[in-house]
Amino acid sequence: MFEARHTMDAPTTTSGENGMSGGADWFTPRTQSSTPPADSPERVPDQRSAPAVEEGSADAILIRRTMAEIGPVADKVTSYFYALLFVRHPELRALFPAAMDTQRERLLKALLTAAENLDDTSVLVDYLQNLGRGHRKYGTRPEHYPAVGECLIGALSRYAATVWSPETEAAWVRAYTTMSQVMIDAAAADELRSPPWWHAEIVTHDLRTPDIAIITLRPDQPYPFLAGQYTSVETPWWPRAWRHYSFASAPRSDGLLTFHVKAVPAGWVSNALVHRARPGDVIRLGPPTGSMTVDHTTDSGLLCLGGGTGIAPIKALIEDVAERGARRPVEVFYGARTDHDLYDIDTMLRLQQSHSWLSVRAFIDQQAHVQLPDALRDYGPWNEYDAYLSGPPGMIRSGIDTLRDIGVPRSRIRHDSVEELLVVGN
Repeated sequence: MFEARHTMDAPTTTSGENGMSGGADWFTPRTQSSTPPADSPERVPDQRSAPAVEEGSADAILIRRTMAEIGPVADKVTSYFYALLFVRHPELRALFPAAMDTQRERLLKALLTAAENLDDTSVLVDYLQNLGRGHRKYGTRPEHYPAVGECLIGALSRYAATVWSPETEAAWVRAYTTMSQVMIDAAAADELRSPPWWHAEIVTHDLRTPDIAIITLRPDQPYPFLAGQYTSVETPWWPRAWRHYSFASAPRSDGLLTFHVKAVPAGWVSNALVHRARPGDVIRLGPPTGSMTVDHTTDSGLLCLGGGTGIAPIKALIEDVAERGARRPVEVFYGARTDHDLYDIDTMLRLQQSHSWLSVRAFIDQQAHVQLPDALRDYGPWNEYDAYLSGPPGMIRSGIDTLRDIGVPRSRIRHDSVEELLVVGN
């Protein structure tokens, strides 16, 4: 019932199927290790060993304790939840895909996101509104939410028994009631202005490499979106299995949409789109979403980091800037593990030739004499730029760390893999 984005067939993961996060982890995260000094008989006990004071509202603390308790058995919790749901409410089984592995991961990510942001109303409401709108494509109705809440609390109480109490249950009931109402209201408002999904015919299918295809679609009705956003895609070969992909162009006058798709192992949707889909096939699209868009109220430069098929939304951002006629600088760092994965470099170089304000630098992990984090430092400073990151979750996490290290304010760093980052600090 919950759908979390990952990132980007995810990305989200490295989600194998998220076009938002496709490609190689061409940032290598730094690791730090330290050895604590040996204790000695004369040593005064370290006061820092005292339990940390938990911050947040009373409900948030209880909910986070629950999530910490179920962490080691999260797979059992989610499996038990869906077992309860389908036994007690078998009519809801038709809303879910045949294979539930990805769905179980999404439920956990949604719970983690909610727990981490329970006291941050603006972030949580925005996240839940997107979920509510997105769930329309599954056929989710308001009357389904109480059943989900009942089974969710049943699963949590079973596997978090050591921290469960009447107060904890009450906190979860309050939180779930509030969150589900936000989703219901967002879906109701969205129903007044857009369909739950769009049908789109494949117009062209360009196989750039044995496992990467650039696919252009014609939706059956106008499809409004912004450059830098993404959507969910369902193919006729895997009903109810939806995966996320970023738009690879800014909105076009002819209404066509383009995606870059990389087939990944066990990626049902991605493999179907790359190896099975052909012009004339019809797929379904969910509503557009995502906040990795250009702020046109400023003239700040754009620093864009794209890994693998994560270059797709970066290309859309460049087109968006070009269409506005602004000559604001755009610096693109395009990374891949091998030259084979640098599949769209010719397009990027043509854009560079057409726009004097655009600079494109390619980095191939297996050939680079200078790693990207060092290159960012060499080519900076970037503290006056808005940074955009799109690619594998590992790249996004490490990219954020590097940008923060070199002085880019967090408020100027934009990406769309929020749920995935929350799972590990993303």
